Amino acid sequence: TTEIYTLSLHDALPISHITSLAFARQKRGRLSMAAALLNVLFISALGVSAAHARTLETAFGDVEVEGTPERVVTLYEGALDAAVAAGVKPLGAVTSRGGDNVARYIEVHLGDDRPAIMGVVREINIEAVLAQQPDLILAPAQLADEQYQLLSRIAPTVVPPTQPLAPDNWKAEARLYGEALNRQAAIDEAIADVEQRAAEVSQAVDEAGVAGSAFLIRWMPGGPMVMSQNLFTAGLLAQAGLEVQDGGLVGERGVHSDVLSLENLSQVDGDWLFLATLNEDGKAALESAKQSSAFTRLNVVQQERVVPVDGQLWTSANGPLAAQAILDEIEAALLP
Repeated sequence: TTEIYTLSLHDALPISHITSLAFARQKRGRLSMAAALLNVLFISALGVSAAHARTLETAFGDVEVEGTPERVVTLYEGALDAAVAAGVKPLGAVTSRGGDNVARYIEVHLGDDRPAIMGVVREINIEAVLAQQPDLILAPAQLADEQYQLLSRIAPTVVPPTQPLAPDNWKAEARLYGEALNRQAAIDEAIADVEQRAAEVSQAVDEAGVAGSAFLIRWMPGGPMVMSQNLFTAGLLAQAGLEVQDGGLVGERGVHSDVLSLENLSQVDGDWLFLATLNEDGKAALESAKQSSAFTRLNVVQQERVVPVDGQLWTSANGPLAAQAILDEIEAALLP
């Protein structure tokens, strides 16, 4: 007669006990099959545990995340983008820069499942986060230590390590968030799709002969600011075949220049000019500037290569979904 023993993952038997049990049975010439099954079950249990528990390297040290989180709160636009790209609908999110809700480009991916607003990225409502009872919090690299100490008591809080400003930082951030969500494959696929799409746009731009220099400007109520060549969107413009410039007006570690006067606009007179506004005040300031001779005499204006874009998407967002939306707009502008 063969007896079959099973081991529940919840049975906290010491390894020595399990090993001794198996050898004792084998010495009596009985239950060798049971011993083998017991070992298989034990090894499988270890494998399951290892697969579902992950230690992530974050800005605040190692953070352990178990299983596949279901109640997720994102406190950064890039985290929201990555989560939705990975197939997760977060319970909470912060507002987009210059807006009172999530960015318009990402709303189309949410349907009716809109996240509750947790404040803005620099002023997180801790009580609102707590009310969602999350089992995972995805936060920005710039999260303050005192905020982290509070949030990490609510749920494992993943903060990407700070990196030098670079166009492809978003990929490392997205992969970290994907690992935290236990959806690494989905994020890798989303990033690969962006790379393929960028290569397709670049080839089309090259074949059409419309490449050239490009400036990205954020138009604020006080005037225009040149955005850095090291930003997310600048990297996409470069991947699409354009030569992104900043006129030497942005330092290596800066995100944008100081506000330019209209008289100095000639410093950003390239082959293409992408003009981003964050809100209605910025749009009004831009419309006013278009009436000035300093603006109208720019070669890029006369060539009708000025492209108005959404500042929420082009100068604030990042992530796989934002990348796809920007590439769509680059293609529409250069290859109408």
